[in-house]
Amino acid sequence: MARVNDVARYILENVDSSVSTMKLQKLVYYAQAWSLVWDEKPLFNSRIEAWANGPVCRDLYRCHRGEFTASTDMFPGDSTQLTADEKDTIDAVLAAYGHLNGQQLSDLSHNERPWREARVGVADGAPSTNEVSLEVMQDFYSAMQSAASA
Repeated sequence: MARVNDVARYILENVDSSVSTMKLQKLVYYAQAWSLVWDEKPLFNSRIEAWANGPVCRDLYRCHRGEFTASTDMFPGDSTQLTADEKDTIDAVLAAYGHLNGQQLSDLSHNERPWREARVGVADGAPSTNEVSLEVMQDFYSAMQSAASA
């Protein structure tokens, strides 16, 4: 299984432009979500939390805290540790979501069940460390894929 920093480095090495830390967080989230659907397993073990601006992996946040733009040197990962299947999943996520900016990805995640369920009982804009459930992610994105295939 990959480490979240390996995933972050791979994303940053494979995008054409600078990436905000918000965008990176959301791309990592979607890579985890689609790995649960396509590979039927988590891409990485790090917890994803339902923060006010969308899903955030605290392990990544610790590396880029206070920064707006992400760079590979922030993350002590090694993208060469990823398997071909893991890279394929991330590449597909970049193809589907990479054209969106961080705010657009945040808005998208706010309209989806995994983040909304994790925020139940939390006021809009309030801090939260509630975990986004991998099970809910897998169920939601599997249903989304099934609907798109129908």
